Amino acid sequence: MSVSFLLRLALLVLLLTFLANPQAFEPVFAPFAANGAPAIYTQSSLVALTLSHLAMVAAATLAATIVSVGFAILVTRPSGREFLPLSRSIANIGQTFPPVAVLALAVPVFGFGPIPTLIALFLYGLLPVFENALTGLTSIPASVQEAARGVGMTGGQRLVGVELPLALPIILAGIRLTAVISLGTATIGSTVAARTLGEVIIAGLTSNNTAFVLQGGLIVAMLALFIHEGFALLETALSRRTGGAQPA
Repeated sequence: MSVSFLLRLALLVLLLTFLANPQAFEPVFAPFAANGAPAIYTQSSLVALTLSHLAMVAAATLAATIVSVGFAILVTRPSGREFLPLSRSIANIGQTFPPVAVLALAVPVFGFGPIPTLIALFLYGLLPVFENALTGLTSIPASVQEAARGVGMTGGQRLVGVELPLALPIILAGIRLTAVISLGTATIGSTVAARTLGEVIIAGLTSNNTAFVLQGGLIVAMLALFIHEGFALLETALSRRTGGAQPA
């Protein structure tokens, strides 16, 4: 086993241990607590907040992936190429409006809770997946396309059996970027009553308790690391299997 693998495993065990029994880490965070304030956040279960946070990110990322890949497939077909500028404009919406602005616009319509956060994460996650899917589907060698046509495959069969499998590593790189960005961005959802790890960070900021801020920030950072590494390993494995270039 490599040193890096052992280090990641140790970090994972440390994170799971902290989530399961945060009180055991009180001596570690006590120096960062405000005068007389508790060192460990106990107003809500850290496990429940983490699962809620991950579920929100997963739902938004899945929705963004379905829409973005759908747009990419549409604009790479002969009948849909004229829609490329429109699709790119839609994918850019999330980058044009910051998540905080989306929350401010969504709350009056949908009220407080998870829905405004999901909308913000969905819009913010469209562009990375769309651009990567577009790159993956347009970078397939012409010789491969011709070979697929030569064996009598229809357009749909080429898409499902050739194009998407070859483009998948690059598409996954976009999904990885979206998931990691969404993981950090989701923390602001607690400002509109969504149950995320931002609750811990905000509690620390409002009470001037650095211990809480560190706990929320470290959990989010470690989750982002594990999600990034997991997707990277999957991309590498798929690239080797398909013989394609490995995404950065």
